[in-house]
Amino acid sequence: MDVVYNMGALRIVDLTKVLDPATETRRCHLYRFNTGGPIPDFHTIMDLTSHLGTHCECPYHHDDNWPSVAEVPLTQFMGRALYVSIPADERAYISADLLDKYVGPKMKEGTIVILDSPYKIPPFTPLTNTDQDKRLRVNAETATWFKEHGAKCIGFGDGVSIESSNDDVKPFHDILLAENIVFLEVLKNLEHLQKDVFFMSYAPLPIIGLDSCPVRAYAIEGLPGFDE
Repeated sequence: MDVVYNMGALRIVDLTKVLDPATETRRCHLYRFNTGGPIPDFHTIMDLTSHLGTHCECPYHHDDNWPSVAEVPLTQFMGRALYVSIPADERAYISADLLDKYVGPKMKEGTIVILDSPYKIPPFTPLTNTDQDKRLRVNAETATWFKEHGAKCIGFGDGVSIESSNDDVKPFHDILLAENIVFLEVLKNLEHLQKDVFFMSYAPLPIIGLDSCPVRAYAIEGLPGFDE
């Protein structure tokens, strides 16, 4: 499948993991059937987990009293994005000092920030938390910095661990989700980006009572007003 598309002066990069029910380890089943009318009329029952593939996590993920996917404004799922690969030591926490140095110079209020590092492994696999897992980690300090700097969403490349330990991951989620700052997990194809600042969209289905949703995430490079 194509990853990069061109539309005039715009360059679109698909940042979504392609899902194949035959190989997914998370719940992903399709049941295709013909309604039985006089012409072929196929429908599909989708049996999916909300945290499948590239997905957006919303506040309801961590608290029954926080907004579900349908209650978060549509504008929270699009806007100016900044991609940053942080060249820190293996297994380092993404500290306020690192964020000041590598994110701060281009950070603006309402920015979608995609974090990455050179130490890449696929997330949520048997390699997680093994000797091969050198990814950078997030914690409460990471979350507090993004809260104080007005981030809209935090996304993750394969170089950041979002499942290192409950002691780190829970406060990271709680601090940001309490502010309606959403998460984008399992982003792919980031190596195809040619710009570090671009427009991005990742809108989920507006289903009341849903905590998270698979999305089609993509970057648009060259869109005026979203290129610096």
